[in-house]
Amino acid sequence: MGAGALRDLMRTGHAIDPDALADLEFRGISLGLPRFVERLTWKTFQKVFHRDPQTGALRGWNVRLEQRGIDADSVALQHRGQRVTFGHYQVVPLDVAQPPRPCGPGLMIDYGRGGNSRWDPMRCVRDPLVAVHSGSVDLLLGWSYVDLGFVRLSTPSYFLLQRERPLSHRV
Repeated sequence: MGAGALRDLMRTGHAIDPDALADLEFRGISLGLPRFVERLTWKTFQKVFHRDPQTGALRGWNVRLEQRGIDADSVALQHRGQRVTFGHYQVVPLDVAQPPRPCGPGLMIDYGRGGNSRWDPMRCVRDPLVAVHSGSVDLLLGWSYVDLGFVRLSTPSYFLLQRERPLSHRV
């Protein structure tokens, strides 16, 4: 799909029950970025959602994967025996923040609420997230924008999340 079709799908996407995401891992596929950017970063990744038993908040993090192709099994990159994680976030209702373009009635992944370092540029990233199919969390579509407080800047970065498995590792 091109950028216009992805934008339309975000606008017409469906609501997501946040409880349906709790304690699941999703395989992510980056969409819309130029190939040279993907080569410098990644094409596949993992997003993990976890219901925090102490606060009740739905939170999560990203896991770097070995880049083995979009159809390969997810294998987490390891550093000193630990999974490489980054971009911690909290999931909030989409109506908490107004994205710079229309989105369906989904959720918002808010990296500003994830406890990331104040110097981490991910703190400014927001990802509206919608279900591709009504009533199902098997396939989700997200899009990233940057929230600087005084201005919200769109990015060309979309991503697809495919439900992969129950939570296998907590951070």
